[in-house]
Amino acid sequence: MKKNTNLEESFTEYGRYSYADYLTWEIDGMVELIKGRVFKQVAAPRRKHQEIVLLVGSKLLTLFEHRICKVFVAPFDVRLPSTSPKDEKIFTVVQPDICVVCDPAKLDDAGCVGAPDLIVEVLAPGNNKKELKYKYEVYQESGVKEYWIIQPEMENLMVYTLKQGEYVASRLFTRGDVVKSSCIKGIELDLEEVFGRVG
Repeated sequence: MKKNTNLEESFTEYGRYSYADYLTWEIDGMVELIKGRVFKQVAAPRRKHQEIVLLVGSKLLTLFEHRICKVFVAPFDVRLPSTSPKDEKIFTVVQPDICVVCDPAKLDDAGCVGAPDLIVEVLAPGNNKKELKYKYEVYQESGVKEYWIIQPEMENLMVYTLKQGEYVASRLFTRGDVVKSSCIKGIELDLEEVFGRVG
């Protein structure tokens, strides 16, 4: 994409932008909107991050090859409306590392409108406030049934399952554990295999 320096300089930390605004931008790199606030990725993900996304994504893709659920990896726009599906009324647009959508009605040519059933985010070293706080909050509010957070450097995974509108945390899963989804039948992830292949 073309770089628009003036646009990037105009982003304020607590700006209020909509999906309609987002569609007009021409900037380098990945941009997400969370409650109208702009989050721009400044560097490409690390090798381990990309390997894990590819490995987990391919396992899910194989699992759902002949099922209604669809698997997507970033960049893929997930719009999370709070009141209306109109572009100018949507203030959260995220690009999860991996998402699984089991309701075909939520899919259109632009991506997904509404909460995916499962979202997987792979953390980068350092500050992960966006995934651990801001995305956690909007995923919970939007009704994402399960939110998996993988930490490559620590070789662990945490599952947050939506129960009565709030996330309930699992224990911390590590090498040797097999993680199973409680919201989508058939999803199993062997962490020994995942971390062993990218170690």
